[in-house]
Amino acid sequence: MFADWPILSLLIWLPILGGFLTLAAGRDAPDVAWRLGLAVAGATFLASLWLWIGFERGTPEMQFQEFTSWIAAFNVNYHLGVDGISMPLILLTTLTTVLVAIAARDSVKDRLAYYLAAFLIMQGLMIGMFSALDAVLFYVFFEAMLIPMFIVIGVWGGPRRVYATIKFFLYTFLGSVFMLIALIYMYLQSGSFAILDFHHLPLPMTAQILIFLAFLAAFAVKIPMFPVHTWLPDAHVEAPTGGSVILAAIMLKIGGYGFLRFSLPITPDAAAVLDVLMITLSLIAVVYIGLVALIQSDMKKLIAYSSIAHMGFVTLGFFIAFMIFRNTGDWDGASLGIAGGMVQMISHGFISAAMFLAVGVLYDRLHSRNIADYGGVVNTMPWFAAFFVLFAMANTGLPGTSGFVGEFMVILAAFRANFWLAFLAATTLILAAGYTLWLVKRVIFGEIGNDNVAGLKDLTPREFLVMGVLAFFVLLLGIWPAPLLDVMNATIDHLVAHIAQSKLPAL
Repeated sequence: MFADWPILSLLIWLPILGGFLTLAAGRDAPDVAWRLGLAVAGATFLASLWLWIGFERGTPEMQFQEFTSWIAAFNVNYHLGVDGISMPLILLTTLTTVLVAIAARDSVKDRLAYYLAAFLIMQGLMIGMFSALDAVLFYVFFEAMLIPMFIVIGVWGGPRRVYATIKFFLYTFLGSVFMLIALIYMYLQSGSFAILDFHHLPLPMTAQILIFLAFLAAFAVKIPMFPVHTWLPDAHVEAPTGGSVILAAIMLKIGGYGFLRFSLPITPDAAAVLDVLMITLSLIAVVYIGLVALIQSDMKKLIAYSSIAHMGFVTLGFFIAFMIFRNTGDWDGASLGIAGGMVQMISHGFISAAMFLAVGVLYDRLHSRNIADYGGVVNTMPWFAAFFVLFAMANTGLPGTSGFVGEFMVILAAFRANFWLAFLAATTLILAAGYTLWLVKRVIFGEIGNDNVAGLKDLTPREFLVMGVLAFFVLLLGIWPAPLLDVMNATIDHLVAHIAQSKLPAL
């Protein structure tokens, strides 16, 4: 029944059109803008649940496909579809946008209609990117979603927002130019822009390596990987709360999604040759960036560096799979690494969104993100403190929370490849505990730090709702990850089988 509905087009164009409607109807009426924007975001989320309900587990095939000729002269088509990799990311996108819309009513005081419109349009573009099965369509959505985020940071950001937006735009835009060149080359070789056709395109090793590096330039910036990570802390510090939430929860996942949709299946031989490079960069992110997070005095910057370190686990899981399979022929171990990276992406979406929203709650009250300006918040905001400690524990990978599941799977996979790789990966648990518990101690516990903290009010009903929803999913995924794994397993196993058919040259 669900497969007959153009559900993906609805999920793309409903928030885009709703964003323009919110802008037109609520330009001079913040209450109207908020209600309308929330209604559009809520309707999009409810519609996205159809994907979960109607998704057929156990098959790697693309589902809910839509196909219409777009630019016939170049064989460019409006082709949409989802599998076990893209569908959970779409649900994460729709849920997060609802939470951002709810939180906006308390935190955004100026031009609320413009703010909500930017996020709704961005939501539609991100869903389009996750569901595009045509390379040109993917590239259009991939580039277009930069514009609303550029506006969000540039208009509602902090004092250095112009610098942050230009840096964000240049890093992400320049990297994607190389991807466009690679896509055009593959079109010339195959006569098609269909992404699934690219998966079966026979490419010589030199071409594979060049294409892999082109994709790396685009996707490494998005994650972001070391050493192209420096734009992220600046963007997070200057972005408003909603911008930080979407940036961390969704946009960073686009890089990981790009590796799974393009790099691994299209250039598996090159990925196998360069897996040591990718694993090294991932471990640098896990260890070095974790050490950098320890010395931060700004809460947002600390969480931003934490995000880079945790996303290092994602790329580590993806590329450790090549080392496992090449060295041992262990299909299950390779699948475990990729599945762990996927779970880590979803988990990080919940945890990072929660952490940035928590910082936004404090910032709305004291207009400061400096750790030194707080202390003893538990004495005046007990409910907030309870949520903050839960999310902090999830950030450290505490068993029973979502933060544990993906990291544990990646570490297990790393053990199958090399003990010392697993040992270095596991250090992130120690480093994460260090900077996160140090943050909690200085902000939440102890005596009341100053008169400003003494006057703090606890969570409003809207803030409690947002925090409660995120806490529910952090605990649900930590205690019961099976439904998410059931959705992903067939697609990941198919990807590993596709990789296994390649040469996988030894180093």
